Amino acid sequence: MRVLSGIQPSGKLHIGNYFGAIAQMLRLQENNELFAFIANYHALSGGAKLDELKQNTFEVAVDFLSLGIDPQKTVFWVQSHSKEVLELYWILSRYTPVGLLERAHSYKDKVAKGIAPSHALFSYPVLMAADILLYDAQKVPVGKDQIQHLEMTRDIAIKFNNEHGDIFTIPEAYIEESVATVPGIDGAKMSKSYDNTIEIFMEEKALQKRCNKIVTDSTPLGEPLDHTKCNVYAICSLFLDEEGKEELAKRYASGKEGYGHFKKYLKSLIWEHFAEAREKRAYYMQNPDIVYDILEDGAKKARAIAEAKMEIIRDAVGII
Repeated sequence: MRVLSGIQPSGKLHIGNYFGAIAQMLRLQENNELFAFIANYHALSGGAKLDELKQNTFEVAVDFLSLGIDPQKTVFWVQSHSKEVLELYWILSRYTPVGLLERAHSYKDKVAKGIAPSHALFSYPVLMAADILLYDAQKVPVGKDQIQHLEMTRDIAIKFNNEHGDIFTIPEAYIEESVATVPGIDGAKMSKSYDNTIEIFMEEKALQKRCNKIVTDSTPLGEPLDHTKCNVYAICSLFLDEEGKEELAKRYASGKEGYGHFKKYLKSLIWEHFAEAREKRAYYMQNPDIVYDILEDGAKKARAIAEAKMEIIRDAVGII
């Protein structure tokens, strides 16, 4: 099965990125044909600091490799290194009704949060469709907030196929319900846009300070705590198996520990979980040529598929 996933280089990776996308990639690369790309064109749609985009793109590549993306198992590249995606983006615009884009919840939400309503932001779903359809992806791991965009991709592909034959594979969403939405320090979805993230590769003291900022209720020390309504517990549970979650719930109910104890426990879980990744990251940061060689090799594989697909598409729509 061919699976495609990408992530924007819009800043430091956080644990929402990890559990919402990267951990799935690590599992999927073992028994599937995984295509994973760094979506730097998408970063232009709004929110990203463009003067930092090159460095962010490199560091996201380093982070992916450090966290376990294996270039021997996964086609791993930077979106802009396969220009065919922009050609397909324009062609697919011909098959995308304006009304379809106007219904996009993500566009409305981002504009409401102050992101400038540009054409790039408005047409984001069309570029996402090009990412997916160019490589004949069968499954696309998405969070709940991206389901509508994938449905748009399906609509565009079906409209194209109805006119030109079965050229595009119709993709399906791949969702792991338990990790589809990761809470931030304020309880809302963890997102850079909300400034509520916990970065994966923070320094230890900074990590503890960030965990300390997680919003909790005012239950005093000595009284039982309700783990089902606690942001700290929700984030801790991402790192625990069922037995670990049950044990932590008992600690909450005992009344012997307060939220401060559990915030320290969360910090230790995060620090230990990413210990090996921190060592790999230090190695890649000191050896950037290795990273660029990996990305170029992945881009060659991606371009070979993209070029062959575009020949079929150009012929179908009359482009010489």
